[in-house]
Amino acid sequence: MKLHTINTGLFKLDGGAMFGVVPKAIWQKSNPADANNLCTWAMRCLLIENGNTLTLVDTGIGDKQDEKFFSHYYLHGDDSLESSLANLGFNTADITDVLLTHLHFDHVGGAIVRENEKLVPAFKNAIYWSNEKHWQWAIEPNAREKASFLKENILPIQESGQLKFIEEKENVAWRKDTNISFAYGHTDAMMLPKINYKGRTIVYMADLLPSVGHLPLPYVMAYDMFPLKTLTEKQLFLEEAVNNNYILYLEHDPINECCTLQRTEKGIRVAETFKLTDI
Repeated sequence: MKLHTINTGLFKLDGGAMFGVVPKAIWQKSNPADANNLCTWAMRCLLIENGNTLTLVDTGIGDKQDEKFFSHYYLHGDDSLESSLANLGFNTADITDVLLTHLHFDHVGGAIVRENEKLVPAFKNAIYWSNEKHWQWAIEPNAREKASFLKENILPIQESGQLKFIEEKENVAWRKDTNISFAYGHTDAMMLPKINYKGRTIVYMADLLPSVGHLPLPYVMAYDMFPLKTLTEKQLFLEEAVNNNYILYLEHDPINECCTLQRTEKGIRVAETFKLTDI
């Protein structure tokens, strides 16, 4: 097995929304905001090369939305999904599986592209993996979350016939060396891949822990549908992670790809940060 970082670019989101009830005077020390109170965030996907399968975890925001949509998110940086794959000697046709942790636009936007005015899968030879509970949650969204679930990102996956569901149960064995855990605070039934790699467990954190700056328990995003649930899930996970010396792979941290944890007087905090290639 080989794991590869797939950087798909950077975007900006409101710092207050990203840190919820935590005051700006505190969170800006780790994630400084610009004049518009916006912080930069990564959209860092993961490529799992394992035998005959090439699995992409999440797809970034994509490029098919209109100028007005993108004007809200200030996309920047030199990386794209296609260029990151090409740098590794791959292209979209090589991907056999696309695992979507959840269906918010910054995680699924790159799954669908526009070709000749039609919306089609970007990965024509891949199976797209979600779970039935989250899929239903996304296609019948509540008013608060509706702006994150864009039909043009989601419905064409099902229409293509390339969609399959992962069974929703704790720590389900999905593929050799890859299990899936579920979290319900950020959105209903978000999936977190746990990968056995070089004798370690690497967990793709998605939006349960967007960055190192979110390690303190009260640092919960205002975007989360059920913040108290997130708080409980994060507390339980951090205990599990520090007890088992997990490596956390951070999807949105603009600086840090991976980290390990340690216990401190202030609670569980970062021990080391490093790149995936350093493992």
